[in-house]
Amino acid sequence: MSFPWAEHYAPKHPLMRYLDEKLPLPRLVYNAVGAGYPVPRNLNYFWNFGVLAGAALGIQIITGIILAMHYAANGTVAFDSVEHIMRDVNSGWLIRYAHANGASMFFIVVYTHIFRGLYYGSYKAPREMVWLLGVVIFLLMMATAFMGYVLPWGQMSFWGAQVITGFFSAIPVVGDPIRMWLLGGFAPDNDALNRFFSLHYLLPFVIAAVIVLHIWALHIPGSNNPTGVDVKGPQDTVPFHPYYTAKDGMGLGVFLIVFSLLVFFAPNALGHPDNYIPANPLSTPAHIVPEWYFLPFYAILKSFTGNFLGIAAKLWGVMAMFGSILLLFFLPWIDRSPIRSASYRPMYKWFFWVLVVDVLFLGYLGQAEVTPTVVLLSQLCAGYYFSHFLIIIPMISKFEKPLPLPNSITEAVLGHPAPAAA
Repeated sequence: MSFPWAEHYAPKHPLMRYLDEKLPLPRLVYNAVGAGYPVPRNLNYFWNFGVLAGAALGIQIITGIILAMHYAANGTVAFDSVEHIMRDVNSGWLIRYAHANGASMFFIVVYTHIFRGLYYGSYKAPREMVWLLGVVIFLLMMATAFMGYVLPWGQMSFWGAQVITGFFSAIPVVGDPIRMWLLGGFAPDNDALNRFFSLHYLLPFVIAAVIVLHIWALHIPGSNNPTGVDVKGPQDTVPFHPYYTAKDGMGLGVFLIVFSLLVFFAPNALGHPDNYIPANPLSTPAHIVPEWYFLPFYAILKSFTGNFLGIAAKLWGVMAMFGSILLLFFLPWIDRSPIRSASYRPMYKWFFWVLVVDVLFLGYLGQAEVTPTVVLLSQLCAGYYFSHFLIIIPMISKFEKPLPLPNSITEAVLGHPAPAAA
């Protein structure tokens, strides 16, 4: 399919022609995010969040490298080294707060990106590989964030590591040896801190590599769009640059404003005050909770309180917690509806918003103290989460009557078909 505005990259300067012949990086950029890449003309601002996720990762890598220059991965001085960064290093407080709150902003952006994909059916064919790589990125993010949370070596860092690595002990026979192998001992200490620091430094670069594959996989079928209708011709597209570079630029500006407000005016709003107390293996905090972005999965873990079918409650909880994420890998084949966008699926749209409320409520329950009422509500919400993907979506796919789709993207934008030469 030819696009009249998408001219082939044709360098004019002798140096650029030489570079294009020997190492065609400018051509790659031009065809990937420039005027040579056709994009559906009706993308809304929810499509900004992929670029924002890349920006958030860039912030995390840059600030993380600077922090690593001053951090000491040793149990006796780790907490003090963080205080040294905050008090003695030039602008250390800014770098540390940018890194800590950058993790929260990264997860906010990625969760929005995921729910956009769920709403508009971006996981459906021919973009299954894009979705699968996205779930891999999400899992790598969670592992990176957990290990990063341990590094300040405060009370919540230490006991969070104790609880999270304790999940492995729920696995019969091999669980305890695996946990000891991960920690390098019976409890979190210098060995665990060194390993977590090394992996926390390494994994963001692994995430960046998988993001390259994620974008590569996206460029093969092209971007989805709010209608879910495939591109029919050049009239349905515009060049990525300047139209979406400008749009993404505005989104990035809003992101940085919100990020700056968080860093400068509420830097500890999303953290836990107990993490400003040095780690003490002999003093357990009254209420151990992970960071806010893990809370929905933590609530699913806590919802299992009794043994069932000869399997311990702890193992059921661990399997359900990891299963709630691994379930996303199978979503492209669970949802068999030929319609992508929820805009034309009235039943799916209603249940999608129920899912959003359910996940938010699970997040609230994850940080609440364990009481019989909280446990019951967690069980109901966790039950709905799994039912949504395993029962409701397959049933909707089979029985839902979708609304009429537009004949083309242009028709959806203009309200009437446009001539092919438009």
